[in-house]
Amino acid sequence: MKVQIAASLEVAFSQLGFAEPSVAQLKTACNVSLRTLYKHYPSKEAMIVAALEYRHQRYLSFLTDEAANTGTESVLFIFSQLEKWMQQFAPNGCMSMNAISAFPDNQDVINAVASHKLDVRQRLADASLRPDLASALFLLHEGVSTTWPLMGQESVLSAKQVISIIMESPVCRL
Repeated sequence: MKVQIAASLEVAFSQLGFAEPSVAQLKTACNVSLRTLYKHYPSKEAMIVAALEYRHQRYLSFLTDEAANTGTESVLFIFSQLEKWMQQFAPNGCMSMNAISAFPDNQDVINAVASHKLDVRQRLADASLRPDLASALFLLHEGVSTTWPLMGQESVLSAKQVISIIMESPVCRL
């Protein structure tokens, strides 16, 4: 039940944002009683963290689902997956960063987002086999997810061009 509620909360926050929905609206979106919702998640902030953590697992699986190799091809595949994710699940940009914007002083939200971003960075480092490029690849990833609402596919194409260039450099001295 707790996982089902987290999944419903993810959808609700993704569609409605973080500031707008009331707990009553979230209860309706989860199709549970207020008592059941509060039993599992005792505050709106706890509901946000649950939604972020659920989305985190889903996102990491989505990024590398069907990934074949490591190196440049793998990183380019991750960015193709990122494009699909943005089209299907995040047309308004990164849900994690939107959560921090809505709750900049909530340490639980900040910790959930920081953990997510650290894992994405590590996934890129592992896929690339270039730990020296982990930060650069992560910044490209974040640039795509942030600029998606304005640039759409162009942001992914530009990131892929830069990835192809930097992955071919023997040693990156960023």
